[in-house]
Amino acid sequence: MSSQGVCAACNRTIDAAAKLCPYCGANPQTGERLDTQALLQEIFRPKEMTTSDTVIEYARQRQGIVVAASLFIGFLIIVALHQFVTRRNANVASDLPAVPLTEITDVTKRSDPLAPVPIPDLNFQYDGTPRRMRTYVVERGAVTPPEVLAARAAAQPAPAQQPPGAVAPRPPQPAPAPVRQPTR
Repeated sequence: MSSQGVCAACNRTIDAAAKLCPYCGANPQTGERLDTQALLQEIFRPKEMTTSDTVIEYARQRQGIVVAASLFIGFLIIVALHQFVTRRNANVASDLPAVPLTEITDVTKRSDPLAPVPIPDLNFQYDGTPRRMRTYVVERGAVTPPEVLAARAAAQPAPAQQPPGAVAPRPPQPAPAPVRQPTR
């Protein structure tokens, strides 16, 4: 059984081993009032917090509110960005005339849209020197310009006189162009 004592300040019954009266906060033997805040500060010594520490502590205590507010602010940013892009696209106009899709491509003439389209034959022009091989796409009916013919004639030496009955050497023939099959 615990012994009981009486507080000298408020005359209430308290535990005899108590250092402070739980009712008035005074010393039970002398009745003198103690500054409990100063006593708590001395015992627990709270650390000094900087502004960033208090913000982080506030966020830890209210994690749900901070997460919800962050999500809401992120949503508002996305909505504002969407509105900006939508308004900008609605106001942008091109000065160019509209081009109908039928001028770009005509898919109505194709019987099978999945059939591979053959690659057209390519004619290669080769002047006999492999280092200077040039590739041109030559259209049917194309004629070499006269200045090009004149430049070629000036660059080639005159044919030497051959004795009668001699066979003229054949000029090198260009290699046939490889036929590429379309990939699927």
